[in-house]
Amino acid sequence: MQTNDLEKVKGNIYISHQAIASLVHQTVIETYGVVGLAPKNFAQEITHAIVKEASRGIDVVYDEKEVTIDVYIIIEYGTRIKTVAKIVSDTISYRVQKVTGIPVKQVNVHVRGLRISDPD
Repeated sequence: MQTNDLEKVKGNIYISHQAIASLVHQTVIETYGVVGLAPKNFAQEITHAIVKEASRGIDVVYDEKEVTIDVYIIIEYGTRIKTVAKIVSDTISYRVQKVTGIPVKQVNVHVRGLRISDPD
């Protein structure tokens, strides 16, 4: 092949929904005020009991141009819910765009509960 032919050869990069969900999972559990992820519904809770997977509580929808992420979390009792949810949303959006290069259309944070992690 000549140099011109090499320049014309282009490939594709595919990023799976699972890869994005893993990135989101890591981001969420590192965020102050978040105790954990919650299943979005009963069926997902049963599935998680059988198979441990990082995408529990995370939905990723990609529409060829942008990604929409839904995350279901449990927040530490005593923290400001609105503030924690905003930080989670902003951090997910930033990290996903930075790591994957895919624009994030929307991050929806669903607070499923509050938990007291240290009663002392």
